[in-house]
Amino acid sequence: MQLPDMHDVSLVFDLDGTLVDTAPDLVDATNHALAGIDLGPVPEAELRQWISFGARRMLEEALAHHGDILPEGDVDALLATFLTYYEANIAERSRPYDGIVDALEALKDRGARLAVCTNKREALSRRLLDALSLSNYFSAIAGRDTFKVYKPHPDHLIGTIQMASGSVLKAVMIGDSATDVATAKAARIPVVAVSFGYTDVPARDLGADRVIDCPTQLITTLDDLLYRRHSVPG
Repeated sequence: MQLPDMHDVSLVFDLDGTLVDTAPDLVDATNHALAGIDLGPVPEAELRQWISFGARRMLEEALAHHGDILPEGDVDALLATFLTYYEANIAERSRPYDGIVDALEALKDRGARLAVCTNKREALSRRLLDALSLSNYFSAIAGRDTFKVYKPHPDHLIGTIQMASGSVLKAVMIGDSATDVATAKAARIPVVAVSFGYTDVPARDLGADRVIDCPTQLITTLDDLLYRRHSVPG
């Protein structure tokens, strides 16, 4: 059964691995940074599972792939190289997942408030969404540096919902990682996990309220989740 509309519902999306397949550009930035210290490229398949942990973790795992451990200051310098390159090439190969734009259109048509809550820096998040013509779908875009805390702290998600003028009582998180699920649970907000993202744990083992395998399943899944939630007595 479908809800007649979603005008009172806030839907908060993770970015990397949920809305957009950013792996190609993130891996390119990682390998660019490695080249600067005379290390060879690391295959995308080796790095995808670390994307949800952030750029620094990707670099640390890339170094580990080569059997290297660098002092913290050297990793800081490597991260700076990564960020400079990534900002300049943020949407060279990144693309929204097939079906995401259609889902966002349909959700907007039904009146839902849409927002982004990501551990990517806010400026980079906005730059990416602008480049892919996605920014206008969202009432709020909150990165890891938007507030004093970031995922998995629940206030990152709660603050994002408030930025979108929504209510935590009628909100759902959509994400691809254990961090997203933990954040939603800490905020006592239902969460839908996507299986096509960058999690290092199978999506069905994350403990989400629902799991989808493609964006085309999102709307019916949300209808089911929201209807069941609002139908619980008391």
